[in-house]
Amino acid sequence: MKVKTRFAPSPTGSLHIGGVRTALFSWLYAKQNNGEFVLRIEDTDRERSTQESVDVILEGMAWLGLSADEEPIYQSQRFDRYNEIIDQLLEQGDAYHCDCSRERLDTVRQEQQARKEKPKYDGCCRQRTDVNLNEPHVIRFKNPIDGSVKFDDIIKGSIEIANRELDDLIIRRSDGSPTYNLTVVVDDWDMDISHVIRGDDHINNTPRQINLLKALKAHIPFYAHLPMILGDDSKRLSKRHGATGVLQYDLDGFLPEALLNYLVRLGWSHQDQEIFSVKEMVKLFSLEQVNKSPSIFNPDKLLWINQEYIKMQNDSRLAELVKPFIKMLGIDLNRGPELEPVIQLQKERAKTLKDLAEVCAFFYGTIAEYEKKAAKKNLKTKAKKGLQALYKEFESSAWTQEGIKKSIEGVVERQQLSFGQVALPLRVAITGGAPSPGIDETAFLIGRDQVRKRILNAIIFIDQSNPETPN
Repeated sequence: MKVKTRFAPSPTGSLHIGGVRTALFSWLYAKQNNGEFVLRIEDTDRERSTQESVDVILEGMAWLGLSADEEPIYQSQRFDRYNEIIDQLLEQGDAYHCDCSRERLDTVRQEQQARKEKPKYDGCCRQRTDVNLNEPHVIRFKNPIDGSVKFDDIIKGSIEIANRELDDLIIRRSDGSPTYNLTVVVDDWDMDISHVIRGDDHINNTPRQINLLKALKAHIPFYAHLPMILGDDSKRLSKRHGATGVLQYDLDGFLPEALLNYLVRLGWSHQDQEIFSVKEMVKLFSLEQVNKSPSIFNPDKLLWINQEYIKMQNDSRLAELVKPFIKMLGIDLNRGPELEPVIQLQKERAKTLKDLAEVCAFFYGTIAEYEKKAAKKNLKTKAKKGLQALYKEFESSAWTQEGIKKSIEGVVERQQLSFGQVALPLRVAITGGAPSPGIDETAFLIGRDQVRKRILNAIIFIDQSNPETPN
């Protein structure tokens, strides 16, 4: 059997974490089995579906690298096929016209609830032949009354639903549009989908869809229903838990590989391994090993994984990725050193590309302002003597890391100061107080002229902060 999976989002909003995990698991299973993965846009909801949402889905999938093996399929372009199948079901006697009013349906539902019965359509029009087809009406599938639907879910195990629990679902609305349960069945059949991997909120739809497939004498795919992703309060994941549209993670400076790595671990594990390359995911992932219980979304764990990926990145690639974030800070990369060596020094300090841009910023241009706490502690009057000596020393000393280190040590010795009394004010003077690696490495990359200019500005700052203190 050829494995073929699909991801079938509705373009009614952003592509969120739950959908991305479903797409990832479907993609991994297809790749693992040398199969195919397709993207199907379920845009039959004419009122809520938008082109903007379609674009977000396509951009998000491209950013994540979850490429489909065919061009995207749009349900809105398949209405003729759906109507053909609906006509077939009518001819077979497996569907019927229904003109029950909303008022009647509401009354039936209220009476069922009063009797503590499960609300469902009562089959009023099931045997009728007098429905006026020129008046508004729907078409319902004639669900079997006896027996049950049983299927073996790859994740959940054996599931059995009695047919009497299911009602005669609507397959065509009064406006002529087909409904979800009809379109998904026709699409999965036509596209030879072998495995339907989706959220477990669809479990109730599965027996209805299986009955439709049986009526059409179509093949029945395997099903795997993924447990939900919850927030740390065990409630359905939402923005308040830190989850957001997938493209927002791009804007916030997350690497797509890191997001995929985090999502593959939401409900699946392989021994104690935390970091997986995409190749390792394809090799090791198993639907059978996906947990049956919901997973908890942890933003801090996602940040940790993203930080690990930043540390592992090639400096050249990382430099290209961080450039847009640096430009958003209004920084001109021409006013400083080459970016790659700066990245090499600073990438261990960043959890996101946005963080990385911020910790690299002080290498370029001038220091607009000092971090208040750092300046208050280190840019005091007693620091001026050491800074003045460094300003003179750096004018002609060898501009290498070793030369800078020797210059600082020489000032410490001649001025009879501690290393901290010289190096700490220098660090604040040239970084503004930002975290940085060794002072010699940092100063070397910033460059002689810029370092001396920043030292001079720090001395001016000290004088202005202490106007009554004699020079």
